Amino acid sequence: MIRNKYVSGLLGFLILCSTFACKKELNVGNPNLPTVGGNVNNESGIIALSIGAVYINGFQKGDVWLGDSYFSLPYGYSELLADVVGAQASNQLVSTISIPEYFILDNNTRVNTNISNVSQLRANNTRAQTGSGYNPLYYQWLNMYALNGACNKVLSIVDNITFSGDAKTKSNTIKAWCYWWKGYAYASIGSMYYSGLIIDQDGAGSNRYVLKDSVIAASNKYLHMASDILSTGIASSGDYSSLLGQLIPAFCQVGKGGVLTTDMWIRNINTLLARNILVNKLAPFVNGNPDAVITKASADVMTAADWNEVLTLATNGVKPTDYVFTGRSAAANGFFTADGGTVAALTVGVNTAITFRLSERFVQNLKPGDKRLANNFNTTTKYLDDLSFGTRYSMIDGGAGASGVYVYGSKSTGNYELFIGPSYEENALMLAEANIRLGNTDAGLAYVDAVRAYMGAGIPAVAGTGLTKVGALKELVMERRAALVFRGLSFYDNRRWGWTYDISNGGGSYGNTFLTSASVVNTNVTINYNFMDYWDVPADEADLNPPGEDSAPVKNPNF
Repeated sequence: MIRNKYVSGLLGFLILCSTFACKKELNVGNPNLPTVGGNVNNESGIIALSIGAVYINGFQKGDVWLGDSYFSLPYGYSELLADVVGAQASNQLVSTISIPEYFILDNNTRVNTNISNVSQLRANNTRAQTGSGYNPLYYQWLNMYALNGACNKVLSIVDNITFSGDAKTKSNTIKAWCYWWKGYAYASIGSMYYSGLIIDQDGAGSNRYVLKDSVIAASNKYLHMASDILSTGIASSGDYSSLLGQLIPAFCQVGKGGVLTTDMWIRNINTLLARNILVNKLAPFVNGNPDAVITKASADVMTAADWNEVLTLATNGVKPTDYVFTGRSAAANGFFTADGGTVAALTVGVNTAITFRLSERFVQNLKPGDKRLANNFNTTTKYLDDLSFGTRYSMIDGGAGASGVYVYGSKSTGNYELFIGPSYEENALMLAEANIRLGNTDAGLAYVDAVRAYMGAGIPAVAGTGLTKVGALKELVMERRAALVFRGLSFYDNRRWGWTYDISNGGGSYGNTFLTSASVVNTNVTINYNFMDYWDVPADEADLNPPGEDSAPVKNPNF
């Protein structure tokens, strides 16, 4: 795996000691010549290492890029590729990676952009381009394998640590923490890259690349291991809560973030397990057709058995009152900044002077009268562009103040709640889609209504109104686009619904709102994105660690 950046758990620990001010609690050994053995030899040391493994190795950037955390660029690519936002800046190809190959306006004029997502990704997937800051494939791989490797380091040490109180409970809490984040890391790799590496021993490497399905299987394995420990290995709830409360930064224990009970954590695991199924299989809904067929796709189609498994998992998933894993900016010692660490922060502000510009295709998912629309967006200025990210909308910093209405973004320290893992809204909308796909239309629509009520949308309920399956899926699609934005899921949805595939292969996106460079608003635009569905392995890995015997392809053969 990539070794030229901070992949060692030790480095996360060393940075942590200054970043999270842990020196008061930690015997740091010789700070001028730190070693794992000399610095991680007691309870406070393993806690510090475990925090750094996640929040430093996993979520702080490891190179110079747009924004300042994992949640600004890798999350940003998801929102760009889903046409939630657009960008003019050239950093890391954000201005071109999300441009469709062509679009057809309301008057049937076809506009060819002469930009190809596949060509852009392939041409820039070189070590030289990584060094120049123009290889999009590099960043998510870098952070997630850094996270995985650092968790391996913690797991290699934890059994040698002496804990106070119920030592078994505390050791198992650390293990559950590492298993959860390894599951998260493998899920991120397997959901984005065509193939990956399974590395589960500290200091080990591998040159046997496996298909994304095997990477997702590894994610599921570790998520189940975490669930098993939480179910049977926590004898002292007090020691568990005390230790987990130290692992999660205090400034993240706000709002929906907090110290999860074991039951809450297990429900979070179930939701992530359900996500692993949902986002890695096709569930076409192209131009209102739930039976659309996509060719040249890298994923299989969801079956009734898959939908039933999602239904079972999500039924036991995150509840509206559960704590989940969130992040907040902090005045000091945080792991991302308020104004540059998230996609939301980079989208807040006047549309003529921000990094990410809110797409017309996003706003069209909010119905007239939806309080989220008035509370979060204004049309004071227009941004016009010749390609596809012209927009009438700007996002209001911190919202307009409507009580009980969800706020999409803020640049004020500590205000914006970043969802790192699953959320209630995601879980409820998986229940909605599974029910609708299985023929339980009104049961599914009731979950759509529940999410809209939860977010303060204030629009009429759709359950019980006689909607067909197609009509129900339209409501579901609109709400997933509206509710789960900036959470790193948007591209996965567009992909599995078939929208990102070439129209000639059964894909495409229809009925879109589009602002032209002539300031004309179109409302029925057809867009042919033709995006690579699962990314190639970055050259920084494949070139330095060439595939060994029996390896899966490191380039997606479908593109």
